[in-house]
Amino acid sequence: MEVLVAPQINVLNGTTVRIGCSFTSCYKMDATKFAMNWTYQETSNDTEEMFMTFHSKKGMVALRPERFMERVLFSGNLDKNDLSISLSNVLPEDEGVFHCYVRNPPDRIQGHASTQLNVVTQLPPPRDSTIAVAIGASVSGALALVILIMVVVKCLRRHRKQEVMSEDKMEEEGKLEPDGGAEEGTK
Repeated sequence: MEVLVAPQINVLNGTTVRIGCSFTSCYKMDATKFAMNWTYQETSNDTEEMFMTFHSKKGMVALRPERFMERVLFSGNLDKNDLSISLSNVLPEDEGVFHCYVRNPPDRIQGHASTQLNVVTQLPPPRDSTIAVAIGASVSGALALVILIMVVVKCLRRHRKQEVMSEDKMEEEGKLEPDGGAEEGTK
């Protein structure tokens, strides 16, 4: 069994975030044997607090309402092995590690994965890639120019070589004819 989550999520204070968790298993989920828990850990030194669990008859059940009040909801799809949750009106105090534990018998091992949630007061500005594009275009243009110059030089050299060979050939043919013609004329 493998549990899949994003290792880190940055979320803007006051917004809603979906904390994804899904699992892969060789076995189909049997609700009577399936078990899963969501826990929260404020820092690595703190103990984990369980705030959501799966109950075979009730489905996903929110626990410890004082931690997230009614701001946490199950937003996954059990039929698709999606155990995601949504946390609305995110507060700076919500920052911490969210753990997703899954057990799907007859899988022998319990799956586990963690997501670090970071709450920010403002999102970082979008990156301005104008400089990178300008540098890339300049380098590409310079390379294209170098290649063009190399092709032109090679063509000119080949053309000169052919001219020299043609002149040599013509001189050889020309020497033979006038000499041959002179010899014939004297006879």
